[in-house]
Amino acid sequence: MVQLENEFKYYLQNQDKLVSLYGGKYVVIKDSQVLGAFDTEIEAIREISKNHKLGTFLVQKCVPG
Repeated sequence: MVQLENEFKYYLQNQDKLVSLYGGKYVVIKDSQVLGAFDTEIEAIREISKNHKLGTFLVQKCVPG
């Protein structure tokens, strides 16, 4: 759980930049890196879980505020 807290902190600290790059998409963050951006949450989980264990990455809708 601590890992996902760190990923969410990364998202918050970089939110403005991420929104400008990926606004409206679902971004996947692991180890303070964006692994991908997807149109739906389901697509993000489906694609990233092919190579990464569930629970080791954060899926976050990339929106301002």
